Amino acid sequence: MRYPEGGGLTPERRAFREKIRLQAGERFAAGEKTAVIAKDLRVSVRSVERWRRAWREGGTEALHSAGPANVPTVTDGQFAVLEEELGKGPAAHGFEDERWTLARVQTVIRRRLRVSLSVATVWRMLKRHGWSWQAPARRALERDEHAVELWKKEVWPQVKASRRPMMPGSSSKTKPGSP
Repeated sequence: MRYPEGGGLTPERRAFREKIRLQAGERFAAGEKTAVIAKDLRVSVRSVERWRRAWREGGTEALHSAGPANVPTVTDGQFAVLEEELGKGPAAHGFEDERWTLARVQTVIRRRLRVSLSVATVWRMLKRHGWSWQAPARRALERDEHAVELWKKEVWPQVKASRRPMMPGSSSKTKPGSP
């Protein structure tokens, strides 16, 4: 199941799951076995065991929904700070070259904003704010055309030829017809 952006369940789905947990709580009180409850409610035995433990410690109240999970977010003000930091370039943040990667942006967010986000969340956030991945518009000034041509003529044929030739037969060394 895919959850809406920002993580967590919809209120309807959360209410449905809470209803299942409360049904399990009634059955705990009736003394029913965990495996039977799991089968009847079509949930895992581990979930029922977890709910039973919560029910023992906190009663029916412990089975109610705690609300949506706390999903770390970056506020508009924090994003403005992030854009300013990204404008300084990767070298200003200790990276050896001038390429921004999602992992590097994630590191800057963690260091500067003190928020931990997954790489996927970083990408969604940047995309939502109009950022996109980019390829260079022109070739690097440092590019050595002679070295590139030399590599194409000398190294590439060796790399390409290093693959085993395709031939008919079995891949097993014990079968007839194998190389």
